[in-house]
Amino acid sequence: MRIKDTLNLGKTKFPMRGNLPVREVERQNEWEENKVYERRQKLNEGKPTFVLHDGPPYANGNIHMGHALNKISKDFIVRSKSMMGFRAPYVPGWDTHGLPIEQQLKKAGVDRKSLSIADFREKCREYALEQVDKQRRDFKRLGVAGEWDNPYLTLDPKFEAQEIRVFGKMAERGLIYKGKKPVFWSWSSESALAEAEVEYHDVTSPSAFYGEKVVDGKGVLDEDTYMVVWTTTPWTIPASEGITVDKDFDYSVVQPAGDERKFVLASELVEKNAELFGWKDYQVVKTLKGQDLEYILTQHPFYPDKTLLTMLGDFVTLDAGTGLVHTAPGFGEDDFNVGKQYGLEIYVPVDDKGYLTPDTGKDFAGVFYDDANEISLNKLKEAGLLLKYLPIKHSYPFDWRTKKPIIFRATPQWFASVDKIRDEILAAIDEVKFFPDWGQKRLHNMIADRGDWVISRQRVWGVPLPIFYGEDGEAIITKETVSHVADLIEKHGSNIWFQKEAKELLPEGFTSEHSPHGKFTKENDIMDVWFDSGSSHQGVLATRNYLTYPCDMYLEGSDQYRGWFNSSLITSVAFSGHAPYKQVLSQGFTLDGQGRKMSKSLGNVIAPGKVIKQFGAEIIRLWVLSVDSSADVRVSMDSFSQISEAYRKIRNTIRFMLANTTDFDPKQNAVAFDQLESLDQYMEIKVNQFTKEVLDCYAKYDFMDIYKKLLNFVTTDLSAFYLDIAKDVVYIESKDSHKRRSMQTVLYDITVRLAKLLTPVLPHTTEEIWQYLKEPEDYAQLAEMPAVNHYNDEAKKLAVWNVFMKVRSDVFKSLENARNQKLIGKSFEAHVTLYLNDEERHRLEQLKTDLRQNLIVSALTVKSLAGAPAEAEKYRDRAVVVEHAAGDVCPRCRMIRTDVGGNPKLPTLCGRCAAIVEQEFSAVVTEGFDD
Repeated sequence: MRIKDTLNLGKTKFPMRGNLPVREVERQNEWEENKVYERRQKLNEGKPTFVLHDGPPYANGNIHMGHALNKISKDFIVRSKSMMGFRAPYVPGWDTHGLPIEQQLKKAGVDRKSLSIADFREKCREYALEQVDKQRRDFKRLGVAGEWDNPYLTLDPKFEAQEIRVFGKMAERGLIYKGKKPVFWSWSSESALAEAEVEYHDVTSPSAFYGEKVVDGKGVLDEDTYMVVWTTTPWTIPASEGITVDKDFDYSVVQPAGDERKFVLASELVEKNAELFGWKDYQVVKTLKGQDLEYILTQHPFYPDKTLLTMLGDFVTLDAGTGLVHTAPGFGEDDFNVGKQYGLEIYVPVDDKGYLTPDTGKDFAGVFYDDANEISLNKLKEAGLLLKYLPIKHSYPFDWRTKKPIIFRATPQWFASVDKIRDEILAAIDEVKFFPDWGQKRLHNMIADRGDWVISRQRVWGVPLPIFYGEDGEAIITKETVSHVADLIEKHGSNIWFQKEAKELLPEGFTSEHSPHGKFTKENDIMDVWFDSGSSHQGVLATRNYLTYPCDMYLEGSDQYRGWFNSSLITSVAFSGHAPYKQVLSQGFTLDGQGRKMSKSLGNVIAPGKVIKQFGAEIIRLWVLSVDSSADVRVSMDSFSQISEAYRKIRNTIRFMLANTTDFDPKQNAVAFDQLESLDQYMEIKVNQFTKEVLDCYAKYDFMDIYKKLLNFVTTDLSAFYLDIAKDVVYIESKDSHKRRSMQTVLYDITVRLAKLLTPVLPHTTEEIWQYLKEPEDYAQLAEMPAVNHYNDEAKKLAVWNVFMKVRSDVFKSLENARNQKLIGKSFEAHVTLYLNDEERHRLEQLKTDLRQNLIVSALTVKSLAGAPAEAEKYRDRAVVVEHAAGDVCPRCRMIRTDVGGNPKLPTLCGRCAAIVEQEFSAVVTEGFDD
């Protein structure tokens, strides 16, 4: 049943009850029951399409304020586009794979080791779907409209199959390869991470300056010389393979006074380091170029049988250190590249959990990497090689899920090449429009600087890498095998990969030169979850025929420049040669009132559920409208208290207009524009201007500007001006008088326009308003945005009314002065004498309006400015005198009039009110006789 059907529309007063937390739920249930979203889609069939593709939130836990900001902003856009002539379907989605779900099951007591991989994955799936249901309820409670019964999930077999096909297309293009090189390794997650899964925090690390003895100086250095090496990761010294210098830097061989040893440092850093090392006096023996040091061998500080090679690299700087960099190819990208160039071993003596391996020797074997720092420092000190130890504060990468530091660790991983298609990707970015526009440069720089994408993960809850291995260990990735796996997964789900043997997953009769005996194995790693969500352009946009690919917009937080915006762009360009989106809108983060990140440990989290329970979802929605979301947004419960006051102002203003149009039928009582009273014409022009401004803001996604314009219009143009005057018309004039019907025409139009314009923002409230309007649509959501009308001489009319507004401003200043002097109380007690110049007086006469009524005073006299008395308050172009009005108060219109009691039949009323009452009474009597 419609809520509308239960209301008594015959009431003369518009109730508009509050109690949002309760009423919103009732209204949402009604929308769902009456399929309002589906009806909107049906209405828009055949119209131009606007598709906002939902970035999938991770299915884990209740939503937070960042979720609310994101989803409500999307709802503003989708709803406004739907009402502005676009077919704008909205398909919400969820990211449902990944480590956090595995960890949640572990916390819940699920013993992974006691289950098969397939059974454990099934429990992950069940947990993920529970989280989807939980978050779906939260999002729907915010009033977000969409296909909640048909969302997209990255665990859906059809989605997974499309992801496999994206992988296959990239493999066809030669973009997928396996390599052993340093990646972000999370020992706490026991998996490689992508750049988007890393966040940075300030940490303090031990930096060590130490000497490595030259054992083969290549005729350049003597063997009593030590290369002074610098590192901020002493724990990697056991994996050291060499030293890197810059070929163009000058290096000095320095001998400190009283020391038989000589030391090599970058010349530019000698003085600074000498002071640091306590060398009060030293001699520069000779100076060399970095290229002269190439291939010199030094003794490993811990292992007597191991020598280290001096190499040339372009990553050495003179900002800090010594100009000679300790190089461990297994633990850093620069180290890896230079080590590979010189043919060094990629030695990685740290296991998946972060512990040093037995081959590092008894001092290090089984030690956690971070604890190995102290061991390395002590061994350097004992050997007399440690010249200086300093703690150094710097930014360091952390696993964004476990909040633990990561290490750079070379492991065999599968990569997607970015380098091969970098130029294509950068060209695609140039075709995209960004809001804010700096987003284009940010994404461009990230793509320009990023390395190849490590897409393999050493976990089980995710989409498998569809890779087979032959008997000779060669990887098999063919169009035939990938397509077959995709078809199997589409039919059975990705669990089939873990339930079947390799042979059962290959096409019938498949053979390969790499397996002469027909034996195959399969890859155990899964794909990075960013590959999951990054494939959604194929898993969703390209597979649902009512969506479009590329879509019109992606809207997410600014962190997604290195996340979803980034991964989607790479896969889309690789798959189709273009970006998956035409526009990208990014938002800042939600912070607490002090500008801190919200966290449970700080106790500063504001849950949307708490706000809804106290204020209602409409207050959160209006808050989203009010903030500049292009930057970080601060939020506190006080924020919502303030917004609720603004909401109350909007609500009460509309309530007043509805209460005073209950007897107005637009079909029977509406007055044409050219027949409207002058004041009403002015307001009709103003509301059309306001309409255009708001529609323009929706088109530019400038929500905060809508909020500002809305409050200004409601507060300044309506409450403080038009509605203040309206009371003397709609309350006082006879029911069917032209003046009253003229004003009601405009009041009704303003109300309808506000209801439509605010439906994307406050749908619960505008649907409540809609019940009291006499519009053809069942719901405000099924209406179109109001048209912007233009009228003859509208600029001229505005110009003349602007003159009145200046006069009004000066009069109000004088009225306020009179109140302060206790000359009057309310403005109705005043008699105002206005002294105007001839031009202004003529212009006001052009208005053909009741100036006294519009100034809300009981009496008004207009005279020439030349005759203004000395006591008049002077303004730039006019003067004003305020006196207490003469006469008695009319109890009906509340004005002070000299003709109160003039009609003996109605002795308490003024002449105007008496005439109206008599007319109304006569009409009632006549109607009675007619009946």
